Amino acid sequence: MGLINMIEVRGLVKTFPARGGLLSQKAVQAVKGVSFTIPDAGAVAFIGESGCGKTTIGRILTGLETYDSGEIYYNGQNLTSLTPRERQERLRKIQLIQQDPYAALNPARTIYQTLMAPLTWEAKRQQKNRDWMERRAREVLELVGLNPDVVLGKYPHMLSGGQRQRVVIARALTVQPDVLVADEAVSMIDVSLRLGILTLLQALRRDYGIALLFITHDIAAARYIGHDGRVYVIYQGEIVEQAATDELIQSPVHPYTQALLSAIPVLRGLEQPGPDRHIPLGEFALAEGNGCRFAPRCRFAEQRCRDEKPPEVAWQHEEHRHTCHYPTPRRVVPEPLEAKS
Repeated sequence: MGLINMIEVRGLVKTFPARGGLLSQKAVQAVKGVSFTIPDAGAVAFIGESGCGKTTIGRILTGLETYDSGEIYYNGQNLTSLTPRERQERLRKIQLIQQDPYAALNPARTIYQTLMAPLTWEAKRQQKNRDWMERRAREVLELVGLNPDVVLGKYPHMLSGGQRQRVVIARALTVQPDVLVADEAVSMIDVSLRLGILTLLQALRRDYGIALLFITHDIAAARYIGHDGRVYVIYQGEIVEQAATDELIQSPVHPYTQALLSAIPVLRGLEQPGPDRHIPLGEFALAEGNGCRFAPRCRFAEQRCRDEKPPEVAWQHEEHRHTCHYPTPRRVVPEPLEAKS
């Protein structure tokens, strides 16, 4: 029996209006008809360059951003048909883990005060008392590997970056979420601390059935979090390729996916570059006309790519889909060196 789709998004569109002033800007369509699903207790990763729209999608899911059109189903209920207030109440079960743990916590509040804010709402919903709130605060801190006796009375500046990120995760857990949206959750902390945070997120999924939406540009981190999950590759607000995590890494067919994977560092002496590796993407450029949006940067583009927008189609089977006129599987990720005899 397959996993149940906890969240299903269909044709999501988001446009940011033009801004006036001295540096007048045009309206930006950040998300262009994106559709995806997050299974119950599953793991989904969005990868792409900065500005591709992946963070906007995460903010829409957590109720921090509105959207122009499309449908969001949560446990089978169409949230689009609800009032903003009703939608917000349901989306509380989808919690965001921010990228920057230094900016995510109020410097004027102790960790105790930080956790009490969402717990006050949760206690009211469950008709719990103050003792329950304080026990719950201690429980979530222990759950993320922090000592409540040491941490509760401190201010954020008294904690390390890794500890702050664990507090951010603990705050998200106070409302017993169904889904955690981790937006570049390890990019702002020391490399030595990243594995601990990734392992924690993996454990929350395994032990508590919390689904994960992992927004990142680091495919290695996405693979660690959800090796049995699914990856969506996003370019200029559109999904250009999607597949099971290992299949997408080992056999990407869209040139943009291949370029992203080619950027994975090679461990010299232990690995060798994939035989089809190609890193140069050229300067970022907004595509004009009706063609493929990636065509101006694609080394394999033909005239058809510039003239005709490629539809989303299946590659070999329905679970691996792409938008490319000339899909070609290429081996681009680093490969282990053959053992010397």
